[in-house]
Amino acid sequence: MRKIGIIGLGHVGATVAYTLFTHGIADELVLIDKNDDKVTAEYNDLRDALAVNNYYVQIKMQDWDALKDADVIVTAFGDVSETVKATDRFAEFKSNAKKAKKVGHKIKKSGFKGVLLNISDPCDAITAILQKSSDLKKNRVFGTGTYLGTARMQRIIGEKLGQNPVNVEGFVLGENGSAQFVAWSTVRVNNKIALQLFNEDDQKKISDKPNENSFAVAKGKGYTCYAIATCAVRLIQAVFSDARLYASVSAYDPEYKTYIGYPAIIGSDGIEQLVELKLTEDEHNKLTASANKIKKHLKELKK
Repeated sequence: MRKIGIIGLGHVGATVAYTLFTHGIADELVLIDKNDDKVTAEYNDLRDALAVNNYYVQIKMQDWDALKDADVIVTAFGDVSETVKATDRFAEFKSNAKKAKKVGHKIKKSGFKGVLLNISDPCDAITAILQKSSDLKKNRVFGTGTYLGTARMQRIIGEKLGQNPVNVEGFVLGENGSAQFVAWSTVRVNNKIALQLFNEDDQKKISDKPNENSFAVAKGKGYTCYAIATCAVRLIQAVFSDARLYASVSAYDPEYKTYIGYPAIIGSDGIEQLVELKLTEDEHNKLTASANKIKKHLKELKK
């Protein structure tokens, strides 16, 4: 039985639930949200599809105790309108930090021992709070982080070169927000070094695009959901199948002493290992600045 709890049934959480339901990835879903009407609506809407869905999925709602034997919990709570209005993911930090502490304590109380995947923004800082409050091992708590930023970078570079995005290798690293950056030393297109394909001006424009595109989507529809939900589902599948997926996610990095977007191997135990990159001095400085930004906000929260 592949059992998944989803905490937060907004646009992203609901899209994750729907994808898991229609793709046969989950055998059981536990839906939890502070808004009883919303979670009840999502619960009934999914159940109404059972007779015509290709897969049978058991669904429960508002049952924290049911999380005890879940394999994976996805946290997707928050008020995206705050982020969209400010064009800054840290606009949600204070409110989501309080929610993360409450959610983490409830997860701990449930007896959950599986893998926790966080989507809530600001992803790195909230992931850190969830890990501490849930008392789960650091490797068993991680966030989507720069996984989507990396996918956006692959799509942007692929389009510019007339290539399928899957032909683009490399990573967006750092804080999942304004401090993220394309680590150009890691980028290859059909095994060609990307630094040789773009001048410095193009590199700068492309580096800014992943974060900008997030807000371009949010400005038009008020939120983002499809791309980030797809990323979350892919990571859930990696945990279920012990895929040892190589991806840039929000993982705890002992060197920087914080959760931050960095490549890791994802398997049944969550973060199986970090994969050290040989970054340039400039990239290393940017990563350090990202880590300091995350730690600064977490430190200020304690005051």
